[in-house]
Amino acid sequence: MAAYSDEYLARMTNLLATKVMLRRSDIAKHMNYVKGRRGTLRFVSDEFQRYISRRFKGFTDNWCLPVAQAPVERISFKGFTPYDPTDHIGRSVWDAWNRSDADRGLSEAALVMTAARRSYGLVTDIGGKARITFENPDSCAVCIDPLTGVTTAGILIRQGDDEEIGQLLLPDATYTVRRRKTDPEPSGNDRLPPDVQWTFDRASEQANGLGEVPLVEFRNQSLLDNAPMSDISMVEDMQDTVNVVWAYLLNGLDWATLPGRLILGGDRLEEPVLDAEGNIVGSKAVELDKQVSERILQITGDGVRATEWSAANLNAFIPVIEKAVEHIAAETRTPGHYLLTKAEVPATGYEVAEAGLVSKTNERIGYLKGGIRTLCRLAARIEQDDATARIIETAKVDFSSPLYRNETQMADAMLKYQQLGFPLQWIAERMGLGADEIDRIMRLKQDETRDPELEALNRSLRIGEADATTTGPDGKPTETRQTGTDRDQNRQPPLEQGQNQ
Repeated sequence: MAAYSDEYLARMTNLLATKVMLRRSDIAKHMNYVKGRRGTLRFVSDEFQRYISRRFKGFTDNWCLPVAQAPVERISFKGFTPYDPTDHIGRSVWDAWNRSDADRGLSEAALVMTAARRSYGLVTDIGGKARITFENPDSCAVCIDPLTGVTTAGILIRQGDDEEIGQLLLPDATYTVRRRKTDPEPSGNDRLPPDVQWTFDRASEQANGLGEVPLVEFRNQSLLDNAPMSDISMVEDMQDTVNVVWAYLLNGLDWATLPGRLILGGDRLEEPVLDAEGNIVGSKAVELDKQVSERILQITGDGVRATEWSAANLNAFIPVIEKAVEHIAAETRTPGHYLLTKAEVPATGYEVAEAGLVSKTNERIGYLKGGIRTLCRLAARIEQDDATARIIETAKVDFSSPLYRNETQMADAMLKYQQLGFPLQWIAERMGLGADEIDRIMRLKQDETRDPELEALNRSLRIGEADATTTGPDGKPTETRQTGTDRDQNRQPPLEQGQNQ
């Protein structure tokens, strides 16, 4: 195990913790949009904000969630296919995967990755058994060597009552680090006081027999830089716009139900002034703001006449919302029928309508493959299955095809492949089945085509052939005698003999 200096440990811990701290506000923003906690009346006017906005507190029309879920619901990890047909992946890695309920964890990690730019996976050794978990990016960070792409360090932070507790993960050792809790969003330019720096105890040092950092980062699409993008960042502004239009529309409906009243002429409207004991001691003019909130407006003058003003044209709002949703669908490659736009899709046109989403899903699958491979390889090593770990390192990572949404579509496509003469095993791989499932299908297919009576006849024929073979004095086989089931191939039929003569 390498000897790490106290200076190196402190510097690496603070570097990783600073990454986590600086990302938290951005992660919280995106995840709040996904959860529908943001996007409320961001673009309204000051007057509307002052008079009306409190009515719509907590209301939000959430478009970020379906956009983020659209590709994730088509992602289904199936296993690995070794390139060498003689290789076999051991059962240990699948036991670890199923024991950890990793299918659910991977689905959640994929959703967080697409929305919040990145997510993480962790492999831990629990009494010689591998445990695979998926972690939120607001508590994890890694350092990656820019030349080799190898993860050199990682940190996992947990929140205590009055302190933060972290695990510093290095290739051959782990340390427990602690820090007193600070403000949720301290200034990134200010140095933290000495008493809130991370500290570690040498006694907490534990060996890491893997020789690798067991924390894996899943990064969403980036542009050859260190800044992965969020799939919903372009939806957030449009969602805020839609919510403003909804607020205007609902407010207009309210005014259409109870129209505003207009009083022309007469004395000004007054309200009583009360003392501390509730006695009327005078009067004062009703403030204009209160008149607006009560939907009453008076213009003083001679002659009293009451009237009302009508609400805005409500038909103008819905087309704006529909156009905004169409923009969301186009910008995010989400099919219009997912967002209930007026996109009319014929029964046979869903493949074309969903082509953009299928391509987007395949891209996201590509961003997950490397991390899944590393997690399963490390799990196999913890399970003492080094042979499986070596196979997984170069095996093909299999996912279900995102093209087909139901078994009917897939069965129809696979039947066409079968009619073209493709082998059953290739068709099963095309369906996205895992290696274990394919092996089981091939065994069941063999059992299905097996005929016990024909096998018994074949065995009897083989026994008869063995009995018909004789040996000469030198121990070598002689010519096969004619039996009811075999004939000397050198003998010519009588007809041929006559022709030769």
